[in-house]
This record gives sequence, structure tokens and C-alpha cells, in this order.
Amino acid sequence: MSGRILGLDYGTKTVGVAISDPLLLTAQELETITRERASALRHTLVRIKEICEEYQVTQIVLGYPRNMDDSEGFRCEDTIKFKELLEKRVDIPITLIDERLTTVYADEILEESGVAKKDRKKYIDQIAAAIILQEFLDNRS
Repeated sequence: MSGRILGLDYGTKTVGVAISDPLLLTAQELETITRERASALRHTLVRIKEICEEYQVTQIVLGYPRNMDDSEGFRCEDTIKFKELLEKRVDIPITLIDERLTTVYADEILEESGVAKKDRKKYIDQIAAAIILQEFLDNRS
């Protein structure tokens, strides 16, 4: 059996995490890793490494937050820095995936599911990670 693929939605103080099924057909939301400060990444990196080992992850897809006009802003720079730090922790290929509008879609899913607006923050990043990962799974050759 081959390993699974991990999907990540990197945010200012959170990282949404999703994992593929063993057959690499579907993405399931897994958890949201939170941190006190945007720069406090050690715990986040350790937790991602633990997940990679637990699920025998062979590839990571990381949401890349391009602007709607296709330009790259400061959030793209932060994502690249995070990717570089993660690459030092795990010996797993990391692919950047366009994540435009995934948070909007995730919010719509939560709204349609009847989740109260005040409770959505707990789930939105992991659902966005699942959307990013599912798009990757659906489009890989």
C-alpha cells in the first residue's frame, strides 16, 4: 500500500490539516493546529511531522494563496517561508496548490450544514485544507 497525501491550509495563526484515504480518492478534514503567535511555528511543524509519520504520508499539498488577479502578495511569501521550514523537518515532497476561494467555499459548506457563524472558525481551516487536497486528488494524472 502506498502512503497517503496530506493537505495543508496555512494561515496566520492556524494550519488546517486534511488527509487522503488510503486509495488516494477522497480527502477528509483531520484537525486545525493553532498557535499563539504567527511566528511560533515549532509546535506546528512538530505536529505536522507526527501526522506524516502516523499516516505514512508520501506527499504534502500546501495551499498557495495567490491574489484574485493572480499576483503574489505577502501571504504567498509567508507560505513559501513555511514550506521551507517544513521541508527541513520532513523528507516529503511538498507541492504548492492554488487555494483561491477555498475559505469562501469552506464557509459556504459550514453555513449550509447549519454551523453557527461563531463556531465556524474552529472548522474552516481544516475544511479548506480538505478542499485543497480534494482538488489535487481530482486533478492528478
